[in-house]
Amino acid sequence: MFEKKFLEGVENRRKKWADEAKKNGKQKSRPRFITVSGDEIKDLYTPEDIAHIDFDKNIGFPGEYPYTRGIHHTMYRTRLWTMRQFSGMGTPRQTNERYHYLLNHGQTGLSVAFDLPTLMGYDSDHQRSLGEVGKCGVAVDTLADMEILFDGINLGQVSTSMTINAPASILLAKYLAVAEKQGVPFDRLRGTLQNDILKEYIAQKEWIFPPQPSIRLITDLMAFCTDHVPQWNTISISGYHIREAGSTAAQELAFTLADGFAYIEAAIADGQDVDKFATRLSFFFNAHQDFFEEIAKYRASRRIYARRMREKYKAKEERNWLLRFHTQTAGCSLTAQQPENNIVRTALEALSAVLGGTQSLHTNSMDETMALPSDKAALIALRTQQVIAHETGVTNTIDPLAGSYFVEALTDKMEADAEAYLEEIERRGGVLKCIEEGYFQREIAKAAYRYQKEIEKKERIIVGINDYLIEDEEITIPILKIDESVEKEQRAFIRKVKSDRDNDKVKRTLEELRRCAEGDGNTQKAILDCVRVYATEGEIVETLKPVFGEYVEPPII
Repeated sequence: MFEKKFLEGVENRRKKWADEAKKNGKQKSRPRFITVSGDEIKDLYTPEDIAHIDFDKNIGFPGEYPYTRGIHHTMYRTRLWTMRQFSGMGTPRQTNERYHYLLNHGQTGLSVAFDLPTLMGYDSDHQRSLGEVGKCGVAVDTLADMEILFDGINLGQVSTSMTINAPASILLAKYLAVAEKQGVPFDRLRGTLQNDILKEYIAQKEWIFPPQPSIRLITDLMAFCTDHVPQWNTISISGYHIREAGSTAAQELAFTLADGFAYIEAAIADGQDVDKFATRLSFFFNAHQDFFEEIAKYRASRRIYARRMREKYKAKEERNWLLRFHTQTAGCSLTAQQPENNIVRTALEALSAVLGGTQSLHTNSMDETMALPSDKAALIALRTQQVIAHETGVTNTIDPLAGSYFVEALTDKMEADAEAYLEEIERRGGVLKCIEEGYFQREIAKAAYRYQKEIEKKERIIVGINDYLIEDEEITIPILKIDESVEKEQRAFIRKVKSDRDNDKVKRTLEELRRCAEGDGNTQKAILDCVRVYATEGEIVETLKPVFGEYVEPPII
């Protein structure tokens, strides 16, 4: 990017500056300057650090290959990111009230948080659901629950994200059935299904079936949506939980993209056209504490994805080279100590996501280390996004950090580190083989251990945790508590649904689903038929278990 003579001059001036800095440095320096991921950071970055970068090949213009500067030409000057707060608690009626509250205060998209039994494929009246119903999200057992959840909300006018993985096909079927009852055609529905089972085996550990049949459910869903729900994002390939488990930024990037490429290869092997399904794939990243490292991660991810989609998977349409992603601020960065500080942490993490070019953003609430968000905490989190959008000026120009010596050098390093991981994953036999052998899990565990030791040694300061403490601190912010009556109410409701429905139809559709699973039919269509007659999530899962089996994680040393 620079002429040789100019670079020689910069090098000479930098050496002179370094001598002067050393001579004038009177205060003791901190022991190490490292990113959250543990990479050493130089004291100064100059044109020398990006001299090897080709502007057209590595940076370019917004909306143009390789999309380092964003996937849209005008970015936020013409349209802000979707402000999507993750919400769900207690009964569907309680969550429906929260949705109306957030929409009335300027939220532009809904994001459903399900409770643990729903995530694991159990009905609220199952013995393993005892004590967990409605606690970490909303309980959704049947179509009747989904009808209540979106009561008064036109599904043709709102974009909805659903954070569900192992039983994702079932929850999408319920959403589609609600749309039918509202008279909304499937081709008008917009939203995203997380539906990323591979990261469950790697990090979050919420699975039901083994990998192969789980991937079949996903490719069946992709094929169904390509034909019938064309605006729906069928998978949100998620690095968020990989990062929350303790990975570095480069690991989050590489492991997430590797999962995404595995889904693409599975769909191609299923006979699907990459140019028909790839446009509905999206990604989900974590916005962690290291401001510039996170920005570099987003920029590098777009570059790697575009290159692979164009060169390896031979996608012909340019829109299928675009990595579209949602971002959520880091839950693992929040502290129960001095919880108001979490507002600041979240604001800075959200700003990094915006400067990195996210299309959708969730900001965590200050109380989420202790409970589901209270109304006030959720509103502050939403207002944080609105202040960034309308008061900071960061949306005035497109990709304002492009050309920064530090940011471009960090982006280049992030890309190189991620590519090295992708090569290692391929060398080891691919994603499924790496899961079986525990490769991902060991790499994440090593990174998490290093980070924790840095905190314990005070090499990394976490305000309120290992420094700047408040003795005898009392938590004064209000905490949302889910009453035990929620579980009783939900268990009573599922009994009523079962007694009111046509149980002969339920039995027939479940039997048809079993036959479909045993054969090669599209399971998504069969699941939708079950949902329409109010079969429960648990009944559908139990029908599939004898066919698909249940996953047991192998011991990993």
